[in-house]
Amino acid sequence: MMTAHPDSMPNPQGEQTRAHSVPLFSGLPGDIDVSFEFFPPKSEKMEASLWDAVQELKPLDPHFVSVTYGAGGSTRERTHKTVARIISEAGLPAAAHLTCVDATREDVDQVAREFAASGVKHFVALRGDPAEGVGATYRPHPGGYENAAALARGLRGLGDFEISVAAYPEKHPESPDFALDVDLLKRKVDAGATRALTQFFYDNDAYERYVERVRKAGIFVPIVPGIMPIHNFAQVARFATMCGASVPDLLARRFEGLENDPETRAMVATAVAAEQVHDLVERGVDEFHFYTMNRAKLVYAICHLLGLRGNGNGSNGNGIHVAA
Repeated sequence: MMTAHPDSMPNPQGEQTRAHSVPLFSGLPGDIDVSFEFFPPKSEKMEASLWDAVQELKPLDPHFVSVTYGAGGSTRERTHKTVARIISEAGLPAAAHLTCVDATREDVDQVAREFAASGVKHFVALRGDPAEGVGATYRPHPGGYENAAALARGLRGLGDFEISVAAYPEKHPESPDFALDVDLLKRKVDAGATRALTQFFYDNDAYERYVERVRKAGIFVPIVPGIMPIHNFAQVARFATMCGASVPDLLARRFEGLENDPETRAMVATAVAAEQVHDLVERGVDEFHFYTMNRAKLVYAICHLLGLRGNGNGSNGNGIHVAA
């Protein structure tokens, strides 16, 4: 009877250790930066959920986290409270969204100053959707900033802020063509924007073609892909229709029959998003903006599969690395 050499025999403990130390997609080049977007909570229960998500994602040392913004007074206050708490209690750099909707320039400038007094050094400058909702005709507020380029220019005049703006790989639904869409982005960059965060998309080829277009137009700020993990496929499909983002048939088929199976749906969603991000990394992308929907599990799992590891000390910038 032959006896196996000890070195050739399976070592369950060693295999388990290796499985935890080597990411699913190992060998990814260089460092990867991530940022996370949240929305302000509308209730104490939602606030608790948001804070759980912030704490769970904090060890990944995001480049920044952003908080969306509404024009209404109560929503504006919730945004300010959330941003201030993220900075003061979580110790994370927070970017505050600002829009042009239903406000004069003086009103918007005052809100920006209040955010700055709370420690905000980064704004996401957006035109915003009409008060009547997506699809309605946008009309600038009398005496207000007419669009995101004007808002970016106004913020640049208020201080030395980092300014992110929106970009649309499949063009904005209101744009008649890509030429105008790219021109609008160039105006925002010329006005002082330092980064563009894209609308979420599921067609990486569309993103790559868009980046080629903007580079040819002389736009060289980072074009950071926005990633939307699919918690609920039907809901995301509706969002995509409203935003002009395409949903490939293959993606729809992957979620078929999982409406009442949340556990399997979560596993599929993680695999789908990790696959998308890994493909973008192979195309040279090294920064991602995740639309979290105030849920951490899927986003954390995707980052983990990609090899992102936080150093756990809460420092920013150098704590993220790709495990090799």
